[in-house]
Amino acid sequence: MDFQSRVEQALREAKPPLPRQPRSIIVVGTGGIVHDAHLPAYQKAGFPVAALVDANSARAATLAAKHSVPLATSSLDEAIAKSPKDSIFDVAVPAGAILDVLPLLPDGSAALIQKPMGNTLAEAEQILALCRKKGMTAAVNFQLRYAPVMLAARRITDAGLLGELHDLEVRVNVFMPWELWGFLATAPRLEILYHSIHYIDLVRSWFGNPERVLAKTVRHPKTANLAATKSLITLDYGDWKRVYIATNHGHKFKNSQHSYVQWEGTEGALHAVMGVNLDYPRGRPDTLSIAKTDEDWQTLPTVGNWFPDAFIGSMGSLQAYVTGDTDTLPTSVEDAIDTMRTVEAAYISNERDGVPLMSH
Repeated sequence: MDFQSRVEQALREAKPPLPRQPRSIIVVGTGGIVHDAHLPAYQKAGFPVAALVDANSARAATLAAKHSVPLATSSLDEAIAKSPKDSIFDVAVPAGAILDVLPLLPDGSAALIQKPMGNTLAEAEQILALCRKKGMTAAVNFQLRYAPVMLAARRITDAGLLGELHDLEVRVNVFMPWELWGFLATAPRLEILYHSIHYIDLVRSWFGNPERVLAKTVRHPKTANLAATKSLITLDYGDWKRVYIATNHGHKFKNSQHSYVQWEGTEGALHAVMGVNLDYPRGRPDTLSIAKTDEDWQTLPTVGNWFPDAFIGSMGSLQAYVTGDTDTLPTSVEDAIDTMRTVEAAYISNERDGVPLMSH
């Protein structure tokens, strides 16, 4: 089989994990991400949503009417009582509220927990311990792994079409309207914890845990009221792999914004554009391109975007696991704790690392 045929086969195989018989979903929290991504993704995938739960019952009711969800309530107990017994919980609340919600879920239940897995590694460890104590099957919504372009890139690299991977870079130079998330206004940690965490998790899905993390995250003068929104993170995987994440969320200059992941191997390279970061929240289409050494780039025929399509994969992988359609749960809390450990290492590096110039 020639190179082009192998690429086409990889694209055909690039599908998110899905259950044969989806279970109903109880969504806890009805903020912007649920409106923009969770519910559109579940509707597209045919995942039934049994209830929406939010302290703001009017907001929940409005969203339920829009997406034909049978129950909107401010009572989690009511949602549990009126939904199928094997419903899966979608805990879509800010990081600081996760430990308030999880104790209210039935022991032995299954839950998809919004990222990040707590505000700190200490909170993440409490979440992990609580899930273990309650016998829960829990995953964290690190959905970028399941974006269509990322699923395709995964299949292509797994097929060996790039040769041996030795370089992975993430570059995001955009303008992000942080005011859309009111709770971030006072967050002591922002860019790495709430955004670059996606890329850290993506890197780990390819290369596993890094040996070391080197990082610097800084504020932007035009958003001086916020914590750091620009970061540079290097993940150390030895002496011949270069892996880094560079982000600047205050770039308002036209025709120079970019948002991409690029993989380079000994025989080829991939370039994935993450369109959602460009002109957020409206976004632009995701694209994936491939090149063999010394040859021109060609755009591959992928379908779908990070928002909302990747959310099909994050929920689908949990559904497929609890229904027995797969024996792996890639973003389980047991794995996600290592993404949180890597995030924590980045913040520690930001505070401690760096070598002062030598004196004359």
